Amino acid sequence: MKKHNVFIILILMLFYIPLAAQDQKEIVVKSEVSEATVFINGAQVLRKKAVDLLPGKTKIRFTNLSPYIDAKSVQIKMDGEVMVMSVNHQSSFVDSLKRPVVSKTAEQQIKEISEKITTEQIARSVVKDEMDFLSKNQSIGGANTGISLTTLRETTNFYRDRMSALRTKDNEIYSRILTLEAQRKALQNEGKLSGDMPRPTPIGEVVVDVECKRAVRANIELSYYVANAGWNPTYDIRALNVDKPIQLIYKANVRQNTKEDWNNVKLKISSADPNAGNIVPQLKTYYLNYYTAPPKYDTNVGNNQAAGVVVDAKTNEPLIGVSVAVHGTTIGTMTDVNGRFSLAIPQNGNVLSFSYIGYIQQNIPISRSFMNVRMVEDSRELSEVVVVGYGTQRKSSTTGAVASVAPAMEKPAIPAAVYERKDIAMPTAQVENQTSVEFEIKTPYTVKSDNKNTIVEVDRYELPAEYEYFAIPKISKEAFLLANISDWEKYNLLDGEANIFFDNTYIGKTILETRYVSDTLNISLGKDKSILVSRDKVKDLNTKKFFGNKKEDTRAWKITVRNNKRVPIDFVVLDQIPVPTITEIEVETENLSKGVLNAETGEVKWKLNVKAGEKKDMELRYKVKYPKDKTLTIE
Repeated sequence: MKKHNVFIILILMLFYIPLAAQDQKEIVVKSEVSEATVFINGAQVLRKKAVDLLPGKTKIRFTNLSPYIDAKSVQIKMDGEVMVMSVNHQSSFVDSLKRPVVSKTAEQQIKEISEKITTEQIARSVVKDEMDFLSKNQSIGGANTGISLTTLRETTNFYRDRMSALRTKDNEIYSRILTLEAQRKALQNEGKLSGDMPRPTPIGEVVVDVECKRAVRANIELSYYVANAGWNPTYDIRALNVDKPIQLIYKANVRQNTKEDWNNVKLKISSADPNAGNIVPQLKTYYLNYYTAPPKYDTNVGNNQAAGVVVDAKTNEPLIGVSVAVHGTTIGTMTDVNGRFSLAIPQNGNVLSFSYIGYIQQNIPISRSFMNVRMVEDSRELSEVVVVGYGTQRKSSTTGAVASVAPAMEKPAIPAAVYERKDIAMPTAQVENQTSVEFEIKTPYTVKSDNKNTIVEVDRYELPAEYEYFAIPKISKEAFLLANISDWEKYNLLDGEANIFFDNTYIGKTILETRYVSDTLNISLGKDKSILVSRDKVKDLNTKKFFGNKKEDTRAWKITVRNNKRVPIDFVVLDQIPVPTITEIEVETENLSKGVLNAETGEVKWKLNVKAGEKKDMELRYKVKYPKDKTLTIE
């Protein structure tokens, strides 16, 4: 009886297992990117899809996703009476392992040729061994044994014929080896197979387990953060003349190489950088003692311009599309088809960051104006499978990474101010968050996964400006036109390169350094050749005198400004006098021609209004007293 009951139970179990296996259904979802929020580094991507669900449990699998997804950032949102049980991110190598037939054929050909070369080399080695054996055994008979002429003749003929045959055979084998090596090299050089086969690129997948009590058509949203994307700001600054406001065109150079194209997507440009450190800096204790130095902190010291070329460290070939950025800023560019780059450097920038897909990122100090950068391939493999567990959410709740499976608690969001720009009509809305600004681009864009810049016009502004000319004749005899802009903070400008146009003529490039600007933004509109500036030493007033144990040197300079324009101009001229650092050196001003002196820095400033065709002269004269037994270099 017991055996009969056990048999019935086994039959029931075998019948139940298929039913249980069939209880969970699977839906494979192929979706398109519909929205993308591009950060300084990285992007938040949104995909939407409607799925038909039957009662019970269903596994929804999103396939053909980017391999560069941050698993911790994956979020799922569903409507309808659907319960999200779990969300997992993983990577698959199945499709990417399908290598092209051409590459497989070439690889097999090279393998066969290499085997033939090895066989020929072995045969040649045998021939050489026999030749060596004959060469070492040329003596016939022993020292006390005679040999007949017939035997000698036969032996000599054998040796000659055999060595001749062996040398001929050796040449034939060597010729075949050269031919085979040429064939192998041709296969490699023709691009059919260059070295090892490239590592397969994984394909991202997100698997969502859901459950519903009845059949329903549910809308599902998948969002995640993905690397290998970003943007940097550039500007066009246009001024028709000094009587009209400046037009500033705010542009974003958007690039991505996420292995998924963004076709006709809704774009948002954000100034946030999820990769930037959010740790608050801390002061180190300043211990003071003899022979101890103060604590050091990271600082930036920069140059005006950096240029260079980026190549592969192994092949020495130029790398196209390498991202080059001033470390810690939004100022960046990309290498051209020759691997070259050129970038304006802000005042306090001294490190360039180089990043490229498949290569190790490098942060290199700017030690010279031209840099030769060699990038090394990243040998680290992407993890084959990355699985992240998520808590259970009900209905329309967003599923995020949690430490437990308790229901999600709603937190009050920090309100964001949303407003439309009204300076010039543009298809853009601007959202100001607490720590960043976000531009909503209303016109859909397509950004291919090719790491090339897609220029997106973010906004346009009419900026009221006060124009003035500026010169430091001690450094340069050129006069620069400056546009001074007040209340610039409301435009949310970031550091970046700007193309300057004046009177519909391209002037050149400048750089906006908004991090170090206070209440007024100064934009250089280039040099004006019609304004002449000179600085000459007045020899008659340059004297040297002795008074007791003191020496007194007098220096005098004549500064001349000439306005050759047809309109009056406002002109700011800067010069300086030396600032002593010890009490035994004294500096006294004798004539500043109404210039204003900053006693702390020694800067002398003249604010002039120069009429059309007018010339103005200023004198800068000062004297320096110091001990006569000392040597002092005075300009």
